[in-house]
Order: sequence, then structure tokens, then C-alpha cells
Amino acid sequence: MSMNMRPVIGNYYIGLMSGTSLDGLDVVIAQRTDTGFIQIAATAPDLPETLRTQLLTICQDKHVDLQTLGEVDHFFGLICADAINAILHDNNINAQQISAIGSHGQTIYHSPIGKYPFTQQIGDGNIIAAKTGIPCVADFRRMDMAYGGQGAPLVPAFHQALFSKPDINRVILNIGGIANVSLLTSTQHVIGYDTGPGNMLMDAWVNKIQNRNFDENGTFAKQGTINNALLMLLLKDPYFALPAPKSTGREKFHISWLEAKLQQIENVSDADVQRTLLEFTAVTISDQIKAFSHECDVFVCGGGALNPLLMNRLQYLMPSNKVEDTNSLNIDPMFVEAIAFAWLAEQRLLKNPIPLKSITGAQQDALLGAIYLP
Repeated sequence: MSMNMRPVIGNYYIGLMSGTSLDGLDVVIAQRTDTGFIQIAATAPDLPETLRTQLLTICQDKHVDLQTLGEVDHFFGLICADAINAILHDNNINAQQISAIGSHGQTIYHSPIGKYPFTQQIGDGNIIAAKTGIPCVADFRRMDMAYGGQGAPLVPAFHQALFSKPDINRVILNIGGIANVSLLTSTQHVIGYDTGPGNMLMDAWVNKIQNRNFDENGTFAKQGTINNALLMLLLKDPYFALPAPKSTGREKFHISWLEAKLQQIENVSDADVQRTLLEFTAVTISDQIKAFSHECDVFVCGGGALNPLLMNRLQYLMPSNKVEDTNSLNIDPMFVEAIAFAWLAEQRLLKNPIPLKSITGAQQDALLGAIYLP
């Protein structure tokens, strides 16, 4: 470790997370304690609409020229740095008190299957470090892929470290754009994988129909009914029959994928599509959790935790499981993933390999993240 690196234990860390929903940048200041991480402050500024539109276009079209790619990489890094400087100022915390920043970046393409698997996140760590004066740890996923892993999900290792309890089975369910589960047991390493779409398809449809970024409180979905023919068609996608470890993203489940399915269905209203998409998310999640345990507690984080209709459907579909959000574990459900990347930054500074063999399918545990010094 460089002599210029700040001490690790007892200090503050910053975690940055921008997920597949592109609904904003989650920024959290966390402090290491004897029992884990305490959330000191958090904010979630919206992405500039021009940048959000540009990123959506890149992710959906799967094409970008090199000039644009370089510019959005730089611009996203500036957005991250500005958000960090703002939260430090607002909470009267000096940059010198921060041991490191853990930055996930923004995924623009994730391709874990194929001859040459890869994943691409933007948000230049050099820019973040230079503009904040704080070491930045970024590029967490590619070393896992170098060892044969899928590069995702990474947060189950954090869930195991923070939330596991002896002799208790638990599920940590993150519902962002993609939904993923961490199956925590007292007898084996954590198992974690992507169950399929979380909010992504619901967001895409309400944006197409009503020009809104998301269906707040499930209001649009409540106006419709489940179309069983559409639901069954969606559930037939081969992804759901794949064994874990597995990961997915916007490259697979996008608006064009949905529209191709809708061409095979007659007489379905826009609201019925929204309601069916919500049920699709709930069913694909609950099927996986019930296969793990019918009686364990399920703790939900991510934007889906704020959708009361989705939470109610999950509880209905899993009547023997207690379903609640991570406020019950004393962590704001909207910032669990951001705190996870603060933890990953700490692990990188401590040179602790991340145990991912049972999660991503990697051949070995590995040090994740590249360190950018200011």
C-alpha cells in the first residue's frame, strides 16, 4: 500500500452507485465500526437529463462512437466528483477524513457469456480522485471476470459480511433495474445471483406510455389487471431456467424485448401491461426465494422496496416468508448498494480478496478494484 494512502480502520468511506434504472446517483458516507458500517450521510442527486438520455440511448442501441464514449466517461466522472464534494460540504466533513471512495460507475454493457466475456462501466476514476483529492477505487467487476466469474452480482459478499447471523437463513433482495438475491445461510458461503428484471421493464413501459421515469407507488400498475397470456409468455424466457451463478442486464431485458412479446398478445391495455410486468418481477423473484426456503426472512432494498404494490405481491406470493425492507436491519434500503461499494473500497485497501466463487462462478476469490490516487 502506498505511504500516501490514508489509514483504513475507523475512518470514513464514500460509496457511489448508479444502477441499471439510471434514476440517479446514490452517494453515501459510511463509517467503519466494530460491527460493520454506519451510514453517516446520504444523497441521491438526479443525473442531468441530457446525460441520462445519452446513456439510455447507448445502452439500448448498443452502439456508440469513440468520441461520445470518451466524453460520457469523463462527464460521469465529473458528476460523481461534484456529488462527493457537495455531500462533504453539506455535512462539514473534510476530504482528508475519507479513506477512499468506492465507485461502481455506470454500466453501459454487460456480456458475461461468450468467447470473450466483458463488462463496461464508465465514470473515470482518475477524474473522481483528481477532483476530490481522495483515493478512488473503481473497476470492481473485471477482475472477477478475468478469473472466470460473471462479474455480477458483487454485493452478496457484502450482505454476508454485514447481515448474516449464526443459525439463521436470510435473503437480502435487491430490486433495482435488475433484481438479485443473496441467500445467506449459517452452513455455507453466500449464494447470490440475478433473478431477472426488477424495475427495468416497468420503468421502460411507463416511460414509453406516460413519459415518466418510473411508476411511483405502482399507481399505473394498479389501474390494470394481470394478463395471464402475456405473463406466461414472459416467463418462458430461457434465462429463468438457467442455473446459478447467472447475471443479466439491460442488454437482455429491454423495451424491444418486451415489444416483441407484445406482438404475440391481443387485446392488452397499456395499464394491463404495467400490471403484468410488476407481477412478472414478483413471480420471478418469489420462485427463486421459495426454492431456497419457505420460512426465512426476506429483507428488500433498492427502489423496488418503495413500491407498495410490488412489496404486497411479494408477501402474497411468499406467505410463509416475512417480507420487509432493510430499515429493519438499520440500513436505508435506498443506499445498501452504495454502502456495499464503500465496503468493497475498504476491502481493496486492506488487500482482502472478495469471496465470490459461490456467487459469480469465479475460479478463485480475488482482489477487486483498481486504486486511483489523487
